Amino acid sequence: MNAWSAATSADFRGPLDVTRAATAVLDARGRVIGWSAAARKLLGYAPEEIIGRPADTFLLERTPDGAGPPTVEPTTIETRTARHADGHQLSVAITTCPLADAPQGAGPGPARVLVATALGDLRQWEARQAMLHGLATQSPVGLAIYDNDLRLTWFNTSYGREVGLPLRELSGKLADEMYPGEFVTEGYPSSLDTVMRHVLATGEPFLDLHFVGEQPTDPGTEHIWSCSYYRLQDPDGRVLGVCEDSFDITDRYQAQHRLNLLVEAGRRIGTTLDMVGTAREVTEVAVPEFAATVTVDLLRSVLEGGDPDPGEGGVPDLVRVASRSRDDPPDRPADPPYPVTYERGTLPYRSLSSGGLIRTERTIVVPLRAGGTPLGLVTFDREDSPAVFDSGEVELADELVIRAAVSMDNARRFAREHAAALTLQRNLLPQRLPPQSAVDMAYRYLPSDDRAGVGGDWFDVVGLSGTRVGLVVGDVVGHGLQAAATMGRLRTTVRALARMDLAPDELLSRLDDQVGQTPEERAAGAVAEPAPDDVAAGVTCLYAVYDPVSRHCTMARAGHPPPAIVGPGGEVSFPDLPAGPPLGLGGLPFESWETELPAGSLLALFTDGLLRGGNRDVDAGLAVLGDVLRENQRPLEELCDRALAALLPGGAAPDDAALLLVRTRELDARQVAAWELPAEPAAAGAARELATRQLAEWGLAELSYATELMVSELVTNAVRHASGPVHLRLLRDLALVTEVSDTGHTSPHLRYSASDDEGGRGLFIVAQLVERWGTRYAPFGKTIWTEQAFPPHYPGAPRPVG
Repeated sequence: MNAWSAATSADFRGPLDVTRAATAVLDARGRVIGWSAAARKLLGYAPEEIIGRPADTFLLERTPDGAGPPTVEPTTIETRTARHADGHQLSVAITTCPLADAPQGAGPGPARVLVATALGDLRQWEARQAMLHGLATQSPVGLAIYDNDLRLTWFNTSYGREVGLPLRELSGKLADEMYPGEFVTEGYPSSLDTVMRHVLATGEPFLDLHFVGEQPTDPGTEHIWSCSYYRLQDPDGRVLGVCEDSFDITDRYQAQHRLNLLVEAGRRIGTTLDMVGTAREVTEVAVPEFAATVTVDLLRSVLEGGDPDPGEGGVPDLVRVASRSRDDPPDRPADPPYPVTYERGTLPYRSLSSGGLIRTERTIVVPLRAGGTPLGLVTFDREDSPAVFDSGEVELADELVIRAAVSMDNARRFAREHAAALTLQRNLLPQRLPPQSAVDMAYRYLPSDDRAGVGGDWFDVVGLSGTRVGLVVGDVVGHGLQAAATMGRLRTTVRALARMDLAPDELLSRLDDQVGQTPEERAAGAVAEPAPDDVAAGVTCLYAVYDPVSRHCTMARAGHPPPAIVGPGGEVSFPDLPAGPPLGLGGLPFESWETELPAGSLLALFTDGLLRGGNRDVDAGLAVLGDVLRENQRPLEELCDRALAALLPGGAAPDDAALLLVRTRELDARQVAAWELPAEPAAAGAARELATRQLAEWGLAELSYATELMVSELVTNAVRHASGPVHLRLLRDLALVTEVSDTGHTSPHLRYSASDDEGGRGLFIVAQLVERWGTRYAPFGKTIWTEQAFPPHYPGAPRPVG
């Protein structure tokens, strides 16, 4: 039998009720003169077997002192032992009731009625009665009964405590008159009247509906009850009304609400590495679910990415970074941060001074702290709301602020590291590229957004011997300080290798060896296998050398995107030069690719961060870049701006972006003089004469003496130590460049000769007469070059054409 069946079949009459108990009518002498069917069922005696016999036939006599048969006091219940007709004994509960018209003395008429029931049935009935009494007087569940007109007819003690009035004053009232409010459980009616009428009409119970309203004994405070409703019927099925049971779950509801708020806070607070953004997220989560107004103040020094500053008088300077009220529209724009000051004695001032949480009934001020480091204050205020902050809500406010403090401290640390990395990177990048006669140039560098951090993109333009120029662009995998430091080291290495006049493929090979070493091995000068944990592993680089005399451009790349080449007429191409592996991986060699560029050609070097903005792929980025560069006639600065606007319209992207544009020039034929001389001793004299004549033609006769010495020394060395013809070339550019080329591959070394040495002083003398000198190698031999500054009054060389 289920619970509902047991409830509908329950008989609340007592087991000693004469309509259902075993009943015997006794005369004044104690003899049975009447016997009920229930008595026969309980004790087994047929009427003819028991009528006329004494009661002790079935009811054992017991006397405490053995002085005679005990008597049963009327209307009292006693426990006795009875004898069944088959001889076994059983425990029964009995009571007697004297009859009003009983004969006096020992007359034969009926004198009293004896009622008996099995002791177990009585105990069970008593337990049910105790249960009903407990529900009525001790149960925390409020019980109320409404009639068919849904008017109150009865309620228990718990219900009476909630309404605060006795039953006589509320009897006959409708539920909606006593409890203004509504059901908030989704999928059910919202009013009490609708719910109860549905239950009354259909017999379908409603269980665990959440009702929100004000308790009559606690006006102004919302409570939440879990309510159930079911129809009352008698055993014959007649509808008697509706029973309501309710239990105040406000505490449980509030605990669940707080837990949900914490879950929401974990989801929405700290989504960005931005302190101001995190502060605004705190206000959005807490208003209006927790407080009417929330403000967040940060220490000025912390907001600027530094450490906490106690300020003057021990009270730090505060900046209001976020504020929200329940009356604000959802789309209200955030106010910019502004300074705030608190007077002595106010709650925020007391919190700042003590470093602890300060509260009143409707205000909580919680310090923002991360690992003991003060960051600011968060103030929760309920203004004129009747609801006050209880202890659980104080703990919730503290937990919300702790979560926000962790996110803000992470943002502060990130901001400080990002600023340091950006400063390092910008200091390591070229601050100003010196003008080059070989090319006109413009460049742009755009660091990544705050989420990704500073990357390792770099570019450079290096002046080389013979008026040539080296162009480089590279990208270090990763972000942060380490990537920026690695970029600076590689840029310095590339500049040093470029000054050695290495071919592009050889420069990348040496750079690859450098990247593949650990920092300790680099410091020790040892060569080792690539270090897999080195940040520089996977660096990409493109290096190109342009010669304005021959207009030849030689380039090689290590896993880097190819450059864009735009002809003077606007035709765009992306040359398919050999890719080569990224630096630091080792293995495959690098290959150079050479082309001739007409004067006025445009060469664009860039990193892949420029192409991947806006979630586009590399091919789509190349197409956009080509469309911009096709207008080659525009100024380079304008082309740079147009390229960034087209490829990165939103500004910073998840990766750094670097762009270097150069427009090629050609050295005027009037600035170049070249001769081929036979490899014989007389070549030195001929070279001096040719050089002197050319300097006089250029108006540089003042440099003739030094130039004669240099040319004589270098040509003599070439004739002595090499074979084949000797080439002499003079270039009049930003300085006077003298070059002597031969077929040998042995480089001369500067020596300091002793006083008794017969030779070895020539190159030393050359080094004293020039500003710079060096050697570069080519497949056919080597070239020794020197540079001399022009006299102060010399107007300078004409600008190269292009």
